[in-house]
Amino acid sequence: MDNFTFWNPTKLIFGKGQIGKLKSEISQYGKKVLVVYGGGSIKKNGLYDKVMNELKEMDAEVFEVSGVEPNPRVSTVRKGVGICKAEGIDFILAVGGGSVIDCTKAIAGGAKYDGDAWDMVANKAQVSEAVPFGTILTLAATGSEMNSGAVITNWETHEKLSWGSPHVFPKFSILDPENTYSVPRNQTIYGIVDMMSHVLEHYFHLEDNTIFQDRMCESLIVTIMETAPKLLEDLESYNERATILYSGTMALNGIINMGYRGDWATHNIEHAVSAVYDIPHGGGLAILFPNWMKHTLHVKPERFKQLAVRVFNVDPNGKTDEEVGLEGIECLRSFWDSIEAPSKLADYDIDDSKLEEMADKAAYNGAFGRFMKLEKEDVLSIYRASL
Repeated sequence: MDNFTFWNPTKLIFGKGQIGKLKSEISQYGKKVLVVYGGGSIKKNGLYDKVMNELKEMDAEVFEVSGVEPNPRVSTVRKGVGICKAEGIDFILAVGGGSVIDCTKAIAGGAKYDGDAWDMVANKAQVSEAVPFGTILTLAATGSEMNSGAVITNWETHEKLSWGSPHVFPKFSILDPENTYSVPRNQTIYGIVDMMSHVLEHYFHLEDNTIFQDRMCESLIVTIMETAPKLLEDLESYNERATILYSGTMALNGIINMGYRGDWATHNIEHAVSAVYDIPHGGGLAILFPNWMKHTLHVKPERFKQLAVRVFNVDPNGKTDEEVGLEGIECLRSFWDSIEAPSKLADYDIDDSKLEEMADKAAYNGAFGRFMKLEKEDVLSIYRASL
């Protein structure tokens, strides 16, 4: 493994009824609070009123940005930045899933930047500070509640880019499994795929001696696979919601990938699809990841074999590493099929008419991916296999 320094300053507050800690966490930063949320589900399930009551009790002056998109757009970020600058916001509170938190991160950074927020997202400018913010998570998926990364879409240019800064770690994140009860079945499925994909992105790397990290990744995938069917049978099961919620955080908070960096090409490939077609991120990953795996199997087949044997219990006797690895890939595809995740681009009415455009976006900065460097033609091959 590589040398590493681990640092994650986010305070994780996990469990039932933890919203009661909101006042003490926010009050140290000030009383002007911007609340950021999505399409209104938090009003239907009562969470919005609970948050507002907490803020009222601390005499906060509250401002709002609502309607954050599933693929959060820079236009919404700009609205939040404008409010922060005009009103002198002391603290931002994200109430929602990864999209809301990603949007909040960009608002927090953009509020301390003199130029346009998209310059920051596109890495044309760096931020040196950010407005402090916290989160109340309502969807298990992205892990954004305990990391410093975000993905923002520019719908005008059809770009969807990853962005991050050490200045945009949440100060705290409140994770109450009961706040995820109202997440519908399809979004629950997308979240499960997303967190599994995060672990797989970590898993496929070229470093040596990551024995313990491998075992953490493998056990996390097994835990998610054991829990997911139970949760989908009972969407208000506290224990299953808690396990999936915690798994999503652990999949992308830096703990399981200390000492190495994973591949992350599949996320880049998917971002190009949803930048053009605005499909759910988890749905796109479910379609693309097995086909990326097949495309790169030859690079390090023993890695795929290890995953197949340890996670999917594939019998390796009398088979080549490639054969065992391929069986493991098919097991992953079968599992995602079993929880009714999409399996082909046609499930979203996507044909081959814009493959070139998407491949250009995926490879906009040249070859990418750490496990295997992908060129545009590789991306096209993966898209074609995914039709």
